[in-house]
Amino acid sequence: MKVLFFSLLTLLGAVALGLLAYQDPGYVLLSRGNVSYELSLTLFLLILAVSFVALYFFIRFLSRTWRLPRHLHQWRQHRRTRKAHRISIRGLIDLAQGRWPQAEKNLIKYAHYSEEPLLNYLSAARAAQKQRAHERRDYYLAQAHKSTPDADFAIQITQAELQLVHGQLEQSLATLVHLRSISPKHPHVLLLLMQLYEKLQNWGDLKDLLPALKKHKVITGEQQRELSIKVFTELLEIEARQNKAGKLEAFWKTLPRNLRQDTHLIKRYSYHLINMKQFDTATRVLYQAIHQRWDQDLIYLYGKAHSNKVDKQLAQAESWLKGHENNAILLLTLGRLCLYNQLWGKARSYLEASIGSDPFPETYRELGLLLEQLDEKDAAADCYRKGIMLGEKLPC
Repeated sequence: MKVLFFSLLTLLGAVALGLLAYQDPGYVLLSRGNVSYELSLTLFLLILAVSFVALYFFIRFLSRTWRLPRHLHQWRQHRRTRKAHRISIRGLIDLAQGRWPQAEKNLIKYAHYSEEPLLNYLSAARAAQKQRAHERRDYYLAQAHKSTPDADFAIQITQAELQLVHGQLEQSLATLVHLRSISPKHPHVLLLLMQLYEKLQNWGDLKDLLPALKKHKVITGEQQRELSIKVFTELLEIEARQNKAGKLEAFWKTLPRNLRQDTHLIKRYSYHLINMKQFDTATRVLYQAIHQRWDQDLIYLYGKAHSNKVDKQLAQAESWLKGHENNAILLLTLGRLCLYNQLWGKARSYLEASIGSDPFPETYRELGLLLEQLDEKDAAADCYRKGIMLGEKLPC
C-alpha cells in the first residue's frame, strides 16, 4: 500500500514538473571564473534527483558493508541457537526414555549456546546421576550455577535430591537444612526432608516435621495419618526398649488424641505393657479400645493381661460372646481368663471350644498345661503332639 501511494505521488510530481517545463522550461546558469554552464531547469532538477538517489543508495551500501560482520555473527549465533534447541529437545527425549549416555551427550553438546543453559545442565546432572557418574554430576551442577547464578535455590534442590537418591544422606541433609532456613515453607524441600528423615530413621526430627507437612499440604491427609502412625510407632518401640513402664506411659500421653485411638498403636502399646507386667493399665487400654471397635488382636492381648481383678475381667470378656460365640480367639482368651480365676472346668470347655472352632498350637499348649494340672498326662501329651503338628500357626 505504501509503495502504491509513493508511486502515485511520484507520478503526479513528474506530470506536474512536465507541465511546468512545457509552459516555461526555464534555465540554470552555473559559472566559475571564465567558465559558465547553462542548462534547462528541468534537466538540472532531473540530474539533482538522480544524484540524490545514487548518493542515498551508495551510503546504504557502505552502511550495510560496515555492518556485514555483525550481521553475519548474529546469523551464525541464531543458527547455533536453533541447533542447540533442537539437540537439547533430543536430549530431553533421551532422558525421558532412559537413554542416559545419549541424553547427557546431547544436553551438554550445545549447552553454552542454549537459550536456557540451566535446564541443560540440570538435566545432564540427572543423566550423569543415573550412570553413577557423581563427579560429572557435580560438575554440571557447578556449571548450572555459573550459567544462572539467580537460580541457586533450584540448583541446590536438584543437588539435594540427587544426593538423596545416591545415598549421600549426610550431604543431602546439610543441603536441605540450609534450604529450609532460606525458605521454611517450600513444599519440595519439606518433602525431601521427610524422605531423608525416613531413610535416616530419624524419627524425632520427622515427628517435629509433621506439623509443617500438614500445614503446607505437602502430602495428602491419608498419607499424613499413615506417616504419623509409623513415626509414633517407631518412637514407641524406642521408648519400650528402655523397659521403663513409667516413661512408656508418659510417652503414650504425649500422642495426639486421634493416634491414641489407632488400633495398631494400641496393640503395640498394650503388648509392651503386658511384657512389663503392667497388666491393669493394659487391661484398661484394651477394654476401651475393644468397646469402640471389635478386633481379634486386641481380644487376644486382653487374654494375656492378668489384671488384679480377673473375675471382673472374665465377666467383661464373656459379655463379648454375643455374636461371637464361635470366635476361636475370644474362646482362647476366655479359657485363659478362667485359668487365672482357677475355674478349671470352665477353662477346659472354652479351650476345647476354641480348638473345635479353629485350632492353634497355642490353644493346644494351654489345654495341655491344664490337663497336666488335672493329672491327665496322656490327654496332655496328645494336646502337645497335635499342637506341634500344626507348626507355627499363630492366632494373631
